[in-house]
Amino acid sequence: MKPPSASAVTIELNAVLVALTANEPQVLTLDDGALLPSGPFESEHPTLQTGVRAWVERQTHHPLGYVEQLYTFADRNRAHEHGRRVVSISYLGLTRERLSRGARDPEWRNWYRYFPWEDWRRGPPPLIVGEILPRLRKWSDAAGDMAVKRERRQRIDVNFGDGKEQWNEELVLQRYELLYEAGLVLEAGAPARPVPSPLPGMPMRHDHRRILATGIARLRAKIKYRPVVFELMPETFTLLQLQRAIEALAGRPLHKQNFRRLIDQQGLVEETGEISSQTGGRPAKLYRFRREIVLERAVGGSKLPLTRPT
Repeated sequence: MKPPSASAVTIELNAVLVALTANEPQVLTLDDGALLPSGPFESEHPTLQTGVRAWVERQTHHPLGYVEQLYTFADRNRAHEHGRRVVSISYLGLTRERLSRGARDPEWRNWYRYFPWEDWRRGPPPLIVGEILPRLRKWSDAAGDMAVKRERRQRIDVNFGDGKEQWNEELVLQRYELLYEAGLVLEAGAPARPVPSPLPGMPMRHDHRRILATGIARLRAKIKYRPVVFELMPETFTLLQLQRAIEALAGRPLHKQNFRRLIDQQGLVEETGEISSQTGGRPAKLYRFRREIVLERAVGGSKLPLTRPT
């Protein structure tokens, strides 16, 4: 058989499959958290989405529910060990909470293990001011060209601000790529290079952490204008559970009164007439998602009532 040409292209399908467990965002992984579920697009797959569903179910035994195409990664340096160029078509999938039966069954990993600087729920992570910003500024100051130095400083300001107040939770991918360019994280789809003292955060093989960052950014943007969070919720829930779920995804705290006012205005949930006694305090009303409301009207965009970090 004639060997494949080095210029041939392999199409890879991979999935960022997200669930919520105990108010923490989890992503389904393989190889002790180092890989996302993935596999080649094969001739028997009638569509790309059929292919990614088949690979996820084959590798993890977990059926895909809600799924949407995320991004196509086709950088020239994405090459297989045999020289083939690899084009990755990634998908974002959402599923209901599912507790693991063991460390490897399935391999759910908290996504903040990969990006610890992205979790602002309890305030600004000390890692940003204490380590990230000083090292980024040192990298910026090392640029010999003044124009390059200004461009680096501007990117640092846009993506990380002062590490205390200014923060755009949607810039997950831009921040990760900046940290990679500055030599502070281990991987992003380029040839391996030494990183003497990488930042905290679990690395992934190939450029799967970059793909995961893209999925987190997409979901953080999407929860502000589409009710996709309900794909992650149980059939019935309290308003506090709903708030904690959105906070977990956004990585930011919500203003409780403004959040409940917004939920009431949108009419997305309704009371079930039952209460939950598992809240640890006063019994709370149980609600369910009014799925028919999405069919009745388009849900308009509305910013989440995020609190400002202090």
